[in-house]
Amino acid sequence: MSVFTGWRAALRIARRDALRAKGRSALVVAMIALPVLGVTAADITFRSADLSPAEELTAQLGSADALFNDAGMGPIQQMPDGNTYNPVGEMPGDELPPIDMRAAFPKGARAISEQSVPGTVTTAYGIASVEIIELKTSDRMARGKIDLLKGAFPRGTGEMVATEPFLESAGLRVGSDVTLTPAGQKYTITGAVELPADLEAKVLYADPGVVIAPWQKLAEADKKVPEPHPGQPQWLVEAPGRAGVGWQDVLAANKAGAVVSSREVFENPPAESEIPLLKSNPDFGSAESFGDDTDAAVVTVVAMAILEIVLLAGPAFAVGARRSRRQLGLLGTCGGDRSQIRAVVLGGGVVLGGAGAVAGVAVGLLLTVVFRPMIEGWAGHRFGSLVVRPTELLVIAVLGLVTGLLAALAPAIVAGRQSVLESLTGRRGVRRSSRVLPVTGACVLALGALIAVYGGTSGNSTLVAGGSVVAEIGLLACIPVIVGLLGRLGRRLPLSPRMALRDAARNRGRTAPAVAAVMAAVAGSVAIATYMASSLAESDYSYTPMLTEGTISLAAGDAEAAERLPAARAAVEHTMAVTGGRADVSRVWAGSDCNVYYEDENSCGSMELVKPTGKGHTCPLADKGAKQLAARLSADEHRAMMRTPACVDERTSTSTFSTDSNNIVVADAAFLDTYVKLHDPAAAAALKAGTPVLLNEAYAKNGEVTLKAVHRYNPKDTKNIKLHPGPPRETTHRFPVHVAKPGYATTPGVRMIMPQATAERLGLHTEPYGSVYTVGHAPTDAESQRVSAAIDQAGGGLWVQSESGAADRGSIILLILTLFAGVVTMGAAAITTGLAKADAEADLTTLSAVGAPPRVRRSLSGFQCLVVALTGVLLGTVAGLLPAVALRLVDLRDAMAEMRISPMESAYTPIVVPWPTIGLLAVVVPLLAGVLAALFSRSRPGLARRAG
Repeated sequence: MSVFTGWRAALRIARRDALRAKGRSALVVAMIALPVLGVTAADITFRSADLSPAEELTAQLGSADALFNDAGMGPIQQMPDGNTYNPVGEMPGDELPPIDMRAAFPKGARAISEQSVPGTVTTAYGIASVEIIELKTSDRMARGKIDLLKGAFPRGTGEMVATEPFLESAGLRVGSDVTLTPAGQKYTITGAVELPADLEAKVLYADPGVVIAPWQKLAEADKKVPEPHPGQPQWLVEAPGRAGVGWQDVLAANKAGAVVSSREVFENPPAESEIPLLKSNPDFGSAESFGDDTDAAVVTVVAMAILEIVLLAGPAFAVGARRSRRQLGLLGTCGGDRSQIRAVVLGGGVVLGGAGAVAGVAVGLLLTVVFRPMIEGWAGHRFGSLVVRPTELLVIAVLGLVTGLLAALAPAIVAGRQSVLESLTGRRGVRRSSRVLPVTGACVLALGALIAVYGGTSGNSTLVAGGSVVAEIGLLACIPVIVGLLGRLGRRLPLSPRMALRDAARNRGRTAPAVAAVMAAVAGSVAIATYMASSLAESDYSYTPMLTEGTISLAAGDAEAAERLPAARAAVEHTMAVTGGRADVSRVWAGSDCNVYYEDENSCGSMELVKPTGKGHTCPLADKGAKQLAARLSADEHRAMMRTPACVDERTSTSTFSTDSNNIVVADAAFLDTYVKLHDPAAAAALKAGTPVLLNEAYAKNGEVTLKAVHRYNPKDTKNIKLHPGPPRETTHRFPVHVAKPGYATTPGVRMIMPQATAERLGLHTEPYGSVYTVGHAPTDAESQRVSAAIDQAGGGLWVQSESGAADRGSIILLILTLFAGVVTMGAAAITTGLAKADAEADLTTLSAVGAPPRVRRSLSGFQCLVVALTGVLLGTVAGLLPAVALRLVDLRDAMAEMRISPMESAYTPIVVPWPTIGLLAVVVPLLAGVLAALFSRSRPGLARRAG
């Protein structure tokens, strides 16, 4: 019999065995398909979410041939992509008048203009600020740039369309009316649109000439109507025929002063010799072309996922081989040798692995199509198309098939070594555990950890991925010993958990692969969660807030608006979730009477809070020798130094209240509780007594601060001419202060709180600015719009500001991988514990035969699942922390290099353990697996065939 004939027979036997045990076969297929599904969906999602340059061009141009913009430089030279351009000759010193853009278009071209203007409109709740764009949205050139979802495009005056995010935040719908509050013009929303490139945009669209021109006429006729401030118009151009806008057309437009982004030029770029900008600036052509940089975390997780496929399928084939051991024994009695027995088990790997790989790819593709709108919502833009690369999907399917075959390799070897007598009688025999395997595994674990850590310290993410996989393999080799120790833990436990632990230890060949499967799934989840939590902590540290947490501010735009503060305060206190008191704030400045809200250097004076020199006052990282010092500091030492009073103020910190870099405000003791969040009776008493409170002790020396003030004389200042006669005059004031702690690190934008009496005594000017409130939650869209309506009704000129926090809260790719890892974790725990229960069916039958009550059967099944899941989760947590820590070491190395170049740059690269995620995996998942196993286990066994 040839080799092919033998394998044909083995595959036929494996196929029939799979069809005969449909339940077990379905579990095996699911074990292989689950990781393949996740990798397939992640691959299609990643490829589709990453827009190609052509798709990005469509989002910019729509269906037009080109986009024309006035560069404002006169004649220019540009690169073919339109992103880089320079003026011909010297940069013009004065602002040039707008060019006649139509003269720059190709002959016979058709064009539509696009121009935006910020404005405020009425909503269902009040008034909202929104960007209004004048564009002929019904024109075919806008397709792909703007798409209609429902309703109709506007036609002429009195009509607009809005994006769905704006309609949702404003409480409006198609058919609602809005009023442009600065001009009083009323419009009807005729349709809802979306911007494929920005699904979160809140924009209103109107036809050209419908908003800006009438608003400008009203502003000219009525000085009470504020003038609009539209942006520079741009033009979507369609060339005659199908010629497109070629490179010669672009060069002609450049001579007129227009910069052009052309679809024809993008698809057929000119030779470098035809680009004038490269002749005058050769450096523009030497920029390196960077490929797609895959995040180090993604590389590591994908590397570990390949190993995970083998581990998820391993226990399934181990259980399947034992369930078929009688059939394999019969094969031996009929003359089959060990190689043929191994071939049958491996044939099962081919059959079930192939079915799982095909099912995983198909279901992964289907789920991506079904959940595409949800994924696009997470990404914030539409996919240009669903990118399916057959070669990559074929590789993923082959990978699933090959790893399924590899997963069946160990059970095949075990089945081939088993004697015919053991196979027929069902006896497993007694074998001593290998002492070499755990020792080797411990050595491999240590080696992998060293490789990963070395990769982290050297900045090589490939070594991190390789070392993490090697370490996980070493940990896998130690699992049988770890499982064997579980039996010793149950000596004093009740019956069911004691039997579950001893059963796990006695059947290590079944328990160890199941634990390994759960461990692999959890390791990926923990690695992603740890890296994301650490990155977010670093982002939060580097972020400079404008306000303290749980605070909102009400601010006036000018002195006239400040007179309307009482009405605005009433609106805020009635509408917002104000939970604490109110602190009124005034701005302070030196000099003559001027517009403090928009500082004019020619008429206003200046103030400077002088920082003493010497230790404790001067920041070493901003002094001479800072680079040498930074080269010697560790990341923790650098962070500690940046948090000292002398250095914490060196980072840019502004707030709503600052008029200059001194960050001094005039307020009373209520400001301490409301904004500073500092309960300091001594500081409150000092403010009441007229003593300023300093929030950064580095500016104080011997309990005093020095303030330099330059008073400039303004001839129009008739009110204060007696106070500041003559030319500019500089005064220096030294006065005592109360130094508050913890100080400036927790109070962004405010360095010193000055009582009104002190400002008057020093001859400084103050102007009411606004108020600060403590709120229970950030203002909602409805609350903000209601307050805006009340302020507008009172006369306008004021606004409410809240702290939005750091904008970047993580990568969408990491979010997608986290979701997939979570699904694999739950699936692995459920399926592997189900297989363990199937393998222990004989033990459960024996338990019932000796008189155990039904609840013992249920509780034993539950504890068996709990043991497998809990052990796998705990080991997976350890395995997942290693790559996350190593990747953070890569980030630390990069941060330290940046710090040595720029000493004030933060080198803070924390490693944050996501305890909520780990707690969820370590507690909820095992308990859920155990409870489900207990619930779905039959209390009474069914009729079983007698063995033997």
